Amino acid sequence: MTLVQLRNAVTISGLDDRALRVRAVEAASTYDDDMLTMITHAYMTVASRKGARTSRRTLEAYALAVKDYVRWAERTGVSVLRPGRRDGGRYVAHLQTRPSQGRGRSGPLSAATAAQYVAGARALYRALSWAGATDAHPFQDAHVAPDPTPGIVKNPPYLHEIDQVLPHCDARLAALTLLCAHAGLRVSEALALTAADVHGASLTVRGKGGRVRRVPLGRRVRDALNAAPPLDADGRLFDWKYAQATYRMRKAFRAAGLGEAWRGFHAARKHSGTRLYQATRDFTRVGLFLGHASVDTTRRYVAVQDNDVASEVEFF
Repeated sequence: MTLVQLRNAVTISGLDDRALRVRAVEAASTYDDDMLTMITHAYMTVASRKGARTSRRTLEAYALAVKDYVRWAERTGVSVLRPGRRDGGRYVAHLQTRPSQGRGRSGPLSAATAAQYVAGARALYRALSWAGATDAHPFQDAHVAPDPTPGIVKNPPYLHEIDQVLPHCDARLAALTLLCAHAGLRVSEALALTAADVHGASLTVRGKGGRVRRVPLGRRVRDALNAAPPLDADGRLFDWKYAQATYRMRKAFRAAGLGEAWRGFHAARKHSGTRLYQATRDFTRVGLFLGHASVDTTRRYVAVQDNDVASEVEFF
């Protein structure tokens, strides 16, 4: 998502009712996915529940979803403004059966990815309704069935891999690894850090939805940060984009003989959550540490042993 797109979305939100409706109707009639994306961004920015606090990551995800849905509608002859009552379900079925197209993955789209695409398509229709272009809601009764296999099983936390890969990381990559695996940061949160966010034994983290939390730093994380001084006068600790950080981590895993074990940065965050739960046995404290809004989310980040309550039930 570019700055130009954001500016255009702000401009669109300032149109009067008639001009906004005309723009939306024209874009939908011509399957103009760029304009429909900007109208959706405008709606998200000024009329959605989070408004201007909507995260850039959410806007980027919804942009991909809007473009995907509009292109599918054009290919299949579905009218964006007047979809059939079963078209929402048809698009869901398309998502559930098409192959994944991103980051070297194979097989069908995951249930979570399909749900994200449907959420973006729903946002498009809320935006078109906000613009006065249509009252259609083809996804009102369309749902993506959840994956029956828990995420903690499909993508379990790293265990011994963290200590094995660290000797193959340079100082800055080691700091990033430990920020995710020991401090529990999302990789996007870690990459955005500056020296001003580090306060001795704690860290100020700006997470999803603009939420700010204070994270305690263990000795190993503090030492790793001290070994990776700021890169510039702005105090940036990293100058990598996500893809660049992923490339470096994949390379380090291969150097450690763990090429097949690489499961992304999220498995490092789950490593942190699992270890903290083993120490505290408290999902609430783990959730606060990880920056989760719901303990239900935290449960998906913690690998609990099958015999976790064996000793407790022994003398029932």
